[in-house]
Amino acid sequence: MRRIAGIVLAVLLIGGVVAAVVAGRHGEDKSTATKTVRGVIGSEKSDFFADPDVVKALAAKGYTVKTEPSGSWAMDGLDLKGYDFAFPSSSAPADALAAKYHAHQPLPRPFYSPLVVVAHRSAAQVLAANGLAVLDGKGKGKGTLKMAAYLDAARHDRTWQQLKGAQAHGELTGTLYITSTDPEASNSGALYLAAASYVANGGRVVASDDDIARTAPLLHKIVSVQGAQQPSSDSVFRDFVSGAGNPLVCLYESQVVSLLAEQHGADDLVVLYPDTTVNSDHTIVPLDDAGRQLGDLLSTDPALRKLAVRHGFRPQGDSAEFVQATADRAAYLNQTLTGVRQAPVPTSAVLHEMARRARG
Repeated sequence: MRRIAGIVLAVLLIGGVVAAVVAGRHGEDKSTATKTVRGVIGSEKSDFFADPDVVKALAAKGYTVKTEPSGSWAMDGLDLKGYDFAFPSSSAPADALAAKYHAHQPLPRPFYSPLVVVAHRSAAQVLAANGLAVLDGKGKGKGTLKMAAYLDAARHDRTWQQLKGAQAHGELTGTLYITSTDPEASNSGALYLAAASYVANGGRVVASDDDIARTAPLLHKIVSVQGAQQPSSDSVFRDFVSGAGNPLVCLYESQVVSLLAEQHGADDLVVLYPDTTVNSDHTIVPLDDAGRQLGDLLSTDPALRKLAVRHGFRPQGDSAEFVQATADRAAYLNQTLTGVRQAPVPTSAVLHEMARRARG
């Protein structure tokens, strides 16, 4: 009996140790586990989600985020089954996706970025000499693009050779135009049309068939002169930075801020803020509860808001965060958007039709 009791006691002791080890492992898993959330995002946010500090901050809140890039307008044609969220670059494609997938309003809008035009210094100086831009007298890196004057030049097919001062710069030849992305696939290209159409429509948002018909010839002109267009603003910005392509490019301010953070200045870069522009409201479309929770986290968590500014985005609700964080790049940035008018964005249906006609 003693021998049997000893064996039973040994078995119980071993079982207790095993149970304790298993419980401990479960405890460790629970404390370090993260919820995997999948989403499709605008390509301009790829670097943000790939940032090790962002990955760490999300993990600290219990999330592993896996993303795939897509043009914002192209998301409508994707099969989003199995995804937790979509994260296009503005409210118009987001609202269309929300309607399609019955996402509850309001949609989280963690941060935004205005459209800007980046120019090589020679191009910016020629624009200023011909009344198409005003350069900041305090520095050489920023200024204002006069949208009405630029669109008038585009309407009359003006060339660089017709502008005084351009003869001194051999690279400034051919038709004067701003490079933008494909408005049927890319958000920045569509928002460029939204800003241009607002000015062309007498300071009124394009909202009717008559408005579309009235502005379509000019929009077609500023798009068709570009030839083949890229589907991503990342691609056109890389071309610009490398010195290839057109000397004027429309893209997001966030891309410029991120570049300046890496290079701490760029001698041949001038950032022109259109006097009428459009904000790109980066908007999350939650496809389930996990997507909604992630959107709320990106909007409210102080660490993630700070990291968004690192990547050039302006957090919603507090302009001081952006101003303070970009003080070292103020020579290139209109931090408070002084003198910049925000144009309303047409509905997604109107923008689609404008883009279709502009592409011809």
